[in-house]
Amino acid sequence: MIFLKFDRRIFQHFDWTLLALVLSVCVIGILNIYSTGFSASEGQFPLYLKQIQWIALGLIFMMIIFFIDYRVIIQGAYVIYGISIALLVFVYLFGYAAHGSQRWLGGGGFALQPSELMKLVIIITLARYFDDHKSNEPYKLKELFVPFLIVFVPFLMILKQPDLGTALILIIIFISIVFFIGVDWKSLIIALAGVLILIPIGWHFLKDYQKDRLITFLNPENDPLGAGYHIIQSMIAVGSGEIFGKGFLSGSQTQLKFLPEQQTDFVFSVFAEEWGFVGGLILIIMFMAIIFWGIKIALQARDLLGTIIAFGITALISWEVFINIGMVLGILPVVGIPLPFLSYGGSAMLSLMAAIGILMNVSARRFILQR
Repeated sequence: MIFLKFDRRIFQHFDWTLLALVLSVCVIGILNIYSTGFSASEGQFPLYLKQIQWIALGLIFMMIIFFIDYRVIIQGAYVIYGISIALLVFVYLFGYAAHGSQRWLGGGGFALQPSELMKLVIIITLARYFDDHKSNEPYKLKELFVPFLIVFVPFLMILKQPDLGTALILIIIFISIVFFIGVDWKSLIIALAGVLILIPIGWHFLKDYQKDRLITFLNPENDPLGAGYHIIQSMIAVGSGEIFGKGFLSGSQTQLKFLPEQQTDFVFSVFAEEWGFVGGLILIIMFMAIIFWGIKIALQARDLLGTIIAFGITALISWEVFINIGMVLGILPVVGIPLPFLSYGGSAMLSLMAAIGILMNVSARRFILQR
């Protein structure tokens, strides 16, 4: 019952700094998405207005989650995980396809992408497992089998859609959390050897376009009008922004629609073209501020559960920022990972806002934790 008791003190410890950082990036995202659709045909419902709606709904989710003790949420982690797996099954049976992938449920004006929600679900499920199986010694390989299975099942289901980027993020989250809580070095060596052995097998199961993306990463000029088109146009857009950018609504690559997926995967290219190196650097600093604030919350959490949750959420944001920006700059393969709070997408925004709500929850309740 202590978990369900409302405590007014939680208002006193609301994390306004984190909220301000997140909303600042969201506002930049809205302006950026407005720019990508500036030359769109009349009669279409603007994406930037849809993004505002998703942000508003996400804020509602965030506040609801903030007021529920995170320990209560984690108590239902396995149930939430089961529901999320069921949603992935529904995607396979009843979902609709777009851009060559079957990832969405629903239709019309509302579509849910369960794979985006699974990122947060994996974090809270792993937090529940490791909190239930605390260890004073580094975890050995056999002790990581169950949490690995927890991640591997949705990994395979999402890879089947296919959605390589989201599937890889699940594995990266798992590895990040395991490193954070501690793993036996002998087990680590064995695991790395196993990964190296499985790489050729994994290559066999990739789709042709996924193989093309990885090959193109090494030499994008090899197919400039095909597989290399995305990377080449992205690097042209970023480079043409130079130091201070071409100005809002003045990016030629964006306005002439040379840049593909400019409202989602390549949204940073749009921003860098219009605001240049200085603008891009400021945006990266804002992301770093969110990440360091999340690490601070993880280190100050009053229990292991809160620490793992906060670290997992921070790791998710960190890796998505790193991979997305690396992708558009041509230093990482194109794997279809959105830029947090900036890329257009309803499911991603709801998931991220829910994650921020939990992060604020952990931050506030370190002051009022019941014993």
